[in-house]
Order: sequence, then structure tokens, then C-alpha cells
Amino acid sequence: MAKKIAVLPLARPTFDVEFAEQTAAAAFAALDACGHEIIGGRDLLFDAEATGDAITAVSEHDPDLVLILQVTFTDATMTIAAADAFSAPLAIWAFPEPRIGGRLRLNALCGLNLAGHALGLNDHPYSYLYAAPDSPDISRALEELFAGSRTAKTVVATAVAGPDTMADKAAVAILDKLSGARIGRIGQHPDGFHTCAFEEADVRRLSGIEVESLPLESLFERARAIPAAAVAETRALAERDLDGLDEVDQAQLDKSLRLKNALDDLRQERGYAAFALRCWPETFTEYGGAVCGPVSMMGEKRVPCACEADVYGAMTSMILQEVADAPAFQVDLVDLDPKDNTGVVWHCGQAPISMADTEGASLATIHTNRKMPLLYEFALKPGRITLARISKARGELKLVLAGAEVQRRPKAFTGTSGVVEFDAPVDDVLDTVMGAALEHHVSLVYGDFKPQLRAVAGKMGLPVLDITGGPRS
Repeated sequence: MAKKIAVLPLARPTFDVEFAEQTAAAAFAALDACGHEIIGGRDLLFDAEATGDAITAVSEHDPDLVLILQVTFTDATMTIAAADAFSAPLAIWAFPEPRIGGRLRLNALCGLNLAGHALGLNDHPYSYLYAAPDSPDISRALEELFAGSRTAKTVVATAVAGPDTMADKAAVAILDKLSGARIGRIGQHPDGFHTCAFEEADVRRLSGIEVESLPLESLFERARAIPAAAVAETRALAERDLDGLDEVDQAQLDKSLRLKNALDDLRQERGYAAFALRCWPETFTEYGGAVCGPVSMMGEKRVPCACEADVYGAMTSMILQEVADAPAFQVDLVDLDPKDNTGVVWHCGQAPISMADTEGASLATIHTNRKMPLLYEFALKPGRITLARISKARGELKLVLAGAEVQRRPKAFTGTSGVVEFDAPVDDVLDTVMGAALEHHVSLVYGDFKPQLRAVAGKMGLPVLDITGGPRS
């Protein structure tokens, strides 16, 4: 039986609009070919006003299904608005993009991840699809989506108490070391980033870590006042690590480097062990330089700086550093390819330089959306990695774990990224991420540390969810 399907194509103008429009057009062609009644405009919805108007317009038709086209990355605000506006079932279709070494033109998988987390927090059931519009079996996949057979199935973490082992003793030592440490939270997380919300009492209870909040402008003021000689020293550090520093805008580079000095000063002055930093849009729109390169530098010094004021992300990186005795890197999962069973972990350009593959170049570059330096650009070195996240997905605290192997592959996207083979099929990984409604940030270190992290979780009283299988204890 034909269904009445209301479609909302969500996007943001900071991504590749032309490619987004082409992708949306191909998606609508695939939808039209299914023989259902497709309701709603076909122009990309770039902002809350346009999306609100579209929701109002399609609601008059009493649709059988509401389908969000996650054409590019967006925050989850309008997804929640759509879920709240309709009694009809909700589905989301997001689109992969080719790994050709250039910018992330859509970053739609990360948008799907963010939407799923917000829907999980709000107890909204949903179905989802991650597939190209021209996939050979797209008609079948869409019919499954419309029928509800691709509904995200709730995944629950479990905890099993273990014996008093050496790993348990090490876990106690790690938590003792972290107790009393301080995270500087600079600015608020962006609107619609439910993934970066936190409860200060939870952080203190789990780890003894304290969080102190500072206004973002205070960082900018401090950066502007950094002496030129100190900035020159920071530039010399960047020149040691990167090629092409002279090729980026030098005034913007100066502003970017000053942020590294300002973070260093704050660390020394206030005793911070990590930062949770609102990195956009204000570092670009109000200050005039990227903080990504400085975050890479701070991470190499084992002072993790979590993007988007993500306190649980900063806390996770602190734990990983202690377990691995090495720098940690906070990433987004931005692509999955079932054909070769790999995914891509990425962030704008902030991985610690020790994670760079020395067989490739490490470059100074600009933010692909905001067009300002300084970002680090390189492919991650091959090797075993452990990924982790202190999560409050679906309102329940847990430790999320995964194991993977970074492959030596050409750079997938600009910034810092790695092609990884997880310890489970990528379709299963995505099903678990979406079913558990996990946050879009996860931290990684090189090495295999899942047993030690399970012990840390046990001492914190947290259940564990291993998204790549293995004991969930």
C-alpha cells in the first residue's frame, strides 16, 4: 500500500552546498521511484525558520511517515522539533561521501549520530538508513525503512563484577591520580549538541575531577594579550611539526597560535589538567583564528582539549592518557563502508602529532568550513587502537569501548583522520551506535587497553558497552 511520506531535507550552508543539492536530488529520485506519495518542498532546509515552515506545511497533509534527509551534518534541534510535531513514525536517511582526500563535503553520518543521540534522550523511536541514493539495492532498503524494519533497537550495557586483579589495582591508582584534577570548561556547548551536555555532580562522583566554567571571551582576551616573543616560540614548535606554515594567512595564524599560549597560561595559572572548549563558531566569527592546531599541541603535551565544551569527552581522554601513558585524540565517526568493512575516524585537524603516519606529509592547513588556520593535516599512523567514551546516552551513565586497527591508507579527508577496521562488521557497529543512541564524540589511544578500562569502569561503578563485541563487563 502506498504511503504518504513527508520529507524534510536538512542541511547547513557551511558544507558543500552544490554537492548537497546533487545528493538530495538523487535521493528524491530514488524516493519517487518507490511509488509512494512524497510530500514537501525539495529545497534544502538550512535554518530553523525554513525547517519550521516546512514542518507546518507538511503537517497539514497528515503524513504516514516523516522522513528526515540528513543531507549534511546539522545539530539535532530541528530533528527533535520534527519528532515532537508529528504522531507519525520518524525515519532518517543519511548519505556517505567518497574518501578522496578533500574536505568533508556532507559529514552526514555524524549528523545522523547526533540526531540519534538526541532522539534517544527524548525517548523518540526512529528508523534510520545510511546509504547512497544510487546504491544497487536502495529500493529494497527504502521499503524496509518505510515498513519500520530498520528501527533503532535499544542496546543496554551490562556490568559484571570481576576479581581483584592487577588491572583492578591499576584502576584504583588511576582514579586516585585523577581525583582532584580540574577541567577548565570554556564556554557552553553549541545549541542542539545534546551530546556535549554533562552533570558536574556525576563527574565529581565518578572520578573526583572538578569542573570550573569560564566565559569564552576570557580566553580571547588572554590570547590577544600574549607577547609576540611567546607567540614566536609557539610558531617554532608548529614549524618543527608541519610543512606549509608560510602558505596560510599569517594574521589569522598569529591569532590561532595565541590561543595555544592562552590555554597554556590558563593551565599553569589555574591548575587545569584538561579543557572542554567551545571551539566554534566564535573562535572564527568573533576571534578570527582556529583553535584546532593549538588543541593538537596541547594534546601532545597530554592536556586534552575536548571540542564543543564536551566535559565527558575531556574526562574520557584524561582516563585514556593514564591507562595508555600516551596522548589521546577525540574523534567523530564520519564514514562507514560495508564493502571493505572500514570506517573513518576524524576531527578537523587536532590529533597529537605523535599519531601522524611518518610515511606521509604533515601539513599546516585551514578549517574546511571556516577557511582559517591553524589546523594540522595528516593521516593517522597504522596500529592497534582502543576507543572509549564516558557516555550518558539514553540518560544512563556507562563506559563505551571499541577496538580497531588503523590501516595505512591514503588520507581520507582533510584534517586529521584514520581509516580503521573495527573488531566487528561496520554494519553491526552502526546498529549498536544508533541503538544505544551514543554521543558523536569518542576518544582514542594507540594500544589495546580494554581490560584496563573495564577495570576502571568497575571501580567507578559503570556498566560497559563494547560496541565491537567481547565481554560486556
